[in-house]
Amino acid sequence: MSKAATLSPPRSWLQRLNTPAAFRALIALFAIVLLVYGGIAVANALLPGKSIKDYELWHDTGQRILHGEQIYPKRNTKFPFMYPPSAALLLAPISALGRTGIVVTLSIVNAAAWLASILLSARLVAGNWRRQPLLLYLIPSALVAVYIWSCFHLGQPSVLLLALMLGAFVALQEKRQILAGSLIALAAAIKAFPVVAILYLLYRRSWMASASLLLALVILLIALPAPFRGFEQARYDLQRWASGMLFKYDDKGLAQRPGRSNSWKNQSLFGLANRMLRHIDADEQYDAHTPIYKNIADLSFTAVNRFILTAGLLLGLAYLAVLPRAAQRTRETDAIEFALLLLLMLMFTPLAFGYLFAWLLYPFAVVVWRSLVQPRRQLLAPTALAVLLLAVTIPLQRTAQMYGNVFFATLVLFLALAWELWRLKKESSTLKSGAHMPPPLLV
Repeated sequence: MSKAATLSPPRSWLQRLNTPAAFRALIALFAIVLLVYGGIAVANALLPGKSIKDYELWHDTGQRILHGEQIYPKRNTKFPFMYPPSAALLLAPISALGRTGIVVTLSIVNAAAWLASILLSARLVAGNWRRQPLLLYLIPSALVAVYIWSCFHLGQPSVLLLALMLGAFVALQEKRQILAGSLIALAAAIKAFPVVAILYLLYRRSWMASASLLLALVILLIALPAPFRGFEQARYDLQRWASGMLFKYDDKGLAQRPGRSNSWKNQSLFGLANRMLRHIDADEQYDAHTPIYKNIADLSFTAVNRFILTAGLLLGLAYLAVLPRAAQRTRETDAIEFALLLLLMLMFTPLAFGYLFAWLLYPFAVVVWRSLVQPRRQLLAPTALAVLLLAVTIPLQRTAQMYGNVFFATLVLFLALAWELWRLKKESSTLKSGAHMPPPLLV
């Protein structure tokens, strides 16, 4: 039996599973889930006195733009709206639809983004747009369904950001660098942290994508708001937001979330390190309550930041170490490379609340695909551990998240996929010849 044949998935059970009837059932299930997720959000908007979570803020912010009012207070008070001014501008026309209208519209956007994320993930791991094994569409979404529900329930754009990032990765593979940079810029204009992807673009010498990203950001942050807000107001909005969000980090916390940024809800390395290595309250600090301390050390704020910087450098260097050279890159390595980038961004985004981990959909898609074409215990075992860590949230949400269970699940996935990419890199001579590439799945 040839080596290529040994890499084939067990076609018999795959063929039995991948029937037209099974796919129709999956599509029906997906439609039902979308109706439930979106329907609950819309029902909350229709019922009097029912909270519509962040949708209320999006509506009010859009209305402020339409009426020429301030979106960031001039006084030293907490920002009601913490996203870039370009995001407020995008919300303005939707807010004209009213409270219910904005919930309906953004629920449709989230539904479309979820579908796009599923299809783009399949395209990136399989290398084409053909129909892939049913499990590739089902398992990753099932594993992050609770985080996607949070996006619908709260009105958060995390699934949209994921779709934009995955679209940028596909554009990079198809050598459409201007489109790739523009998609990342749009994601950063909605919520700032995706802009760090420019470091990856620069490392990979994607000069046009990098330039496109920067130019698109200038357009979205300055040129686009200026006709509606006036140049001076647009400049003030950007400056006030940057000073209050991007450049505000002290021993009390991050940006406009001094209490919450160090609480159990923040699963980034910043939040975890501060509450575990400093004697600070690991619970919310908005209301009077008995402080909860879970720290295992009592370091200074400076020492904690040195730890965060060191951890960032080590994981960043590990990422660079496993990346193949340009001549060694394949569809297989690219799929893992992009997943590692998203995982790094999740861990080092200063504020990483639950809904942001909808981004795990794509790394899980990579694991599912690789498990179908070449099951390896070295990948499956740590993935099972990551899923177990995530599942602990169900019975022990606050306690588990105080100790960073979601962060550590993300870290385990990163290490497992980094090892997988390193293994492929070591087999680069075989990869170049194409002999190692698994045959297409029969679906």
